[in-house]
Parts: sequence; structure tokens; C-alpha cells
Amino acid sequence: MSAPTREQAWETLTTYTKSESLLRHALAVEASTAAYARKLGGDEELWRVAALLHDFDYEMHPTLDKHPQDGAPILREEGWPEEVVEGVLSHASHLGLPRDTPLKRTLFACDELCGFVHACGLVRPDGIETLEPRSVKKKLKQPSFAAGVSREDVYEGAEALGVDLDEHIAFVVGAMRPISGELGLRSGSQAVE
Repeated sequence: MSAPTREQAWETLTTYTKSESLLRHALAVEASTAAYARKLGGDEELWRVAALLHDFDYEMHPTLDKHPQDGAPILREEGWPEEVVEGVLSHASHLGLPRDTPLKRTLFACDELCGFVHACGLVRPDGIETLEPRSVKKKLKQPSFAAGVSREDVYEGAEALGVDLDEHIAFVVGAMRPISGELGLRSGSQAVE
């Protein structure tokens, strides 16, 4: 495969993933990872590809004994660059792989936080339009809210990027806002009356 494209990644993702919520999660992680690529001088197209593919096998392999390690051979078979495959593998804490590149650290830092920000947006009348870091941090302290999100991964992700948690939350929310409609989140103009 020559330089992988976002379109190819979307095709692979949608071949293996039919769940609307998983596709929305992939788009959220893509938006925030791409924004960090621009900020950090990374290869934006490559980072988009890794972000879109990070959970491509989750419907087939929804358990930690298989996800994402059993998806990696599929990516290699399809000719995805090793940098993408390693990025996908390193986002999974249970594999204990080093996050030794900006792409790996960013993908990990954005993954759980995007899911959590999305959950916050679902319970707000204006989605994420006016979502502030303090509101997100308050919700992070409520174990029953979005219970499937690893708080440890959220905190560890910001630390791995070397950014303050408030700054990281604000950055991710800002990256997700332009696509809030695609993510199924209401915007101010769509707010419930």
C-alpha cells in the first residue's frame, strides 16, 4: 500500500464495523487525533488513518483477550503500514506496549476521553457546544456516569502527552465540536425546546 489514505481507512473500518456508536467514536477520535497532528507537526493523514482503525475489529473481538491483537493480522494482511498497526496495538493498555511515538501517545490520550466527552454531550441540552473542562472533570468523579470509560486512561493520557488535563479536555472538545452533528450530538441551534 502506498501512503494510506483516510478514505481507505474508512472503507476498512466500515467493512468490519456496522455499529453507529462505534463509527461515531472512530470519527471523534479521528477529529481529535488529527487536531493534535496539526498542533504537534505529525503526519495528519497517517494519524487520521490510525485513529479511524483503532477499534476497527471491536465488533468481531469485543473482549480484551482478542481486541485489538487479533485485528492486527487483518491490518497487516491488508497492507497497512506497521506504524498504523503498532499505533492500533499500543492504544490498548492491557498489551503493555510502549507508547514511544507522538502518534501512539496521542491516540491513547484521545481514545477514552473522546468517549467520555461524547457521553457528556449526550446529557446536555446543547451537546458539547458549551461543554467546559470543569464539567467534564466533575463527571469524571462520578463512577456511575459513563462507567465503561477508564478514568485512569483519561488521566494517564493527558500525562503522557505532557499537557494539563483541563487543556487536553478543552482541546478534544474543540476538535469534536465541528463534527458534533455527525457524532449525533445536538448543537445550540438543535437544542431541545
